Amino acid sequence: MNTNTQQPWLMTLVAFIVGLLIGWFVIGYELQPIQWTDAAPVDLAPEDKNNFILTTSELYARDGDLVKVEQRMLRFWPVEQAVTDVCTYTSTLTDPALINQVEAIAKIAVRNIPTLSADPCLAFNDGTLSQKLTDAGQPTDAGSSSGLNLAPLLALLILLALLLGAIYFVIQRRNALMSEAETMTIGGAMPEAPPTTVQGSEDSSAIPLARFQSAYTMGRDNYDDSFSIENSSGDFLGECGVGISESIGTDVPKNVTAFEVWLFDKNDIRTVTKVIMSDHAFFDEALKAKLAPKGEPVLARENEVVVLETASLIVNAEIKAMNYGSGTLPPQSFFDNFTVELSAWAKEGDSPDPDIEGRVDELLDF
Repeated sequence: MNTNTQQPWLMTLVAFIVGLLIGWFVIGYELQPIQWTDAAPVDLAPEDKNNFILTTSELYARDGDLVKVEQRMLRFWPVEQAVTDVCTYTSTLTDPALINQVEAIAKIAVRNIPTLSADPCLAFNDGTLSQKLTDAGQPTDAGSSSGLNLAPLLALLILLALLLGAIYFVIQRRNALMSEAETMTIGGAMPEAPPTTVQGSEDSSAIPLARFQSAYTMGRDNYDDSFSIENSSGDFLGECGVGISESIGTDVPKNVTAFEVWLFDKNDIRTVTKVIMSDHAFFDEALKAKLAPKGEPVLARENEVVVLETASLIVNAEIKAMNYGSGTLPPQSFFDNFTVELSAWAKEGDSPDPDIEGRVDELLDF
C-alpha cells in the first residue's frame, strides 16, 4: 500500500496540525500577537489587578455603593480568589488608612458570611479562609470562571501532533519493509524454461542459475534493485538489476515513465541495458531520443519478455504486472506499480575471455 496515494488524509491532517501550531505561535504570538480587551479582574497581571482593587476601594470610599463594588468584584471573580487577591495586596501596604480602605472590599465580598465578615484577611492569613467558605456553602475554586486555560489544549495538540507523526513513521516504515519483502529472490528457484535469446530463439543448452523478482510502487523514489548472479559453486558471474530511468513532471513522489533493466557479465566488457518505456514515452519522439543513449527502447507490455545477453550470460526480464497512474499528466505516461521477474542462465561451456578487440569500434561509436 502506498501511503502517498492511498492515504492522503494522513498527510493532510499532519499538515493541518503543523500549520496550526506554526500559525498559533509564530503568527499569533510573534508577528501579530493577540490584543486582550475586556479581561476579567482575575485574569489581569498582578500590578494591574492591584490597581483595579485600589480604584474599586476608592470608588467605595467615595460613594459607599455596595452594588457597584459587588458588580466590579464578584461578577467574574470567585469569592475566595477575590479575598485572596485583596488581602495579598493589603499585605504590601504600610498606610493603615489605606489598608482599612482596601480591606473593606474583602469584607463586602463575604458580608453575608458571619464567620468572615468581621476580618476576612485574618482568616486568609491563618489559612482558615477556604474551610470557612466551604462551611458557608460558597465555591472555593481559585480559578477564573471567565479565563481560558490554554495549557491543557496546547499539551493535547502537541500530543496529537506527536501521535500522528509516530503513526505516519510506522506506516512509512511498514511500507518500506513491504517493498523490500517484495524485492527478493524467489525462494532460490531456478528458471523453469530455456531462455529466449536476442535472436528470438530458445537456447535449451543454457544452464539455469537463479530467478529474481523486483517490484516498484509509486512513492518508492529510490527504486534501484540489483542481484548477484552466481553458479552452483558460489562463483560470482555477474549482476543484473532494474531501476528508475526517467520521470516526468515535478511532482513528489516521482512520476516514473521509464525503467532501466541491465546485465553485467564479468566476462564481458559491456553492461547491457534496455529501457522499458511507458506508452507515452515510447511514442514521444523527443523523450525517446533523450533516453536512446541509455539503451535499446522497449515498450512496456504485461507478460513482455526483455532479453539481455552478454558473452556468457542470458537474462530474461518478464513484466509480470504493471499499472499506469492517473492525474493531470498525459494518459499512460507514468507507472503506479511495476513488477518484473529476472531469470538468469549461463551459456553452456567455459566462459570466454572478454572480446576487447572485437568491441573497440562499438565503444568508439558509442
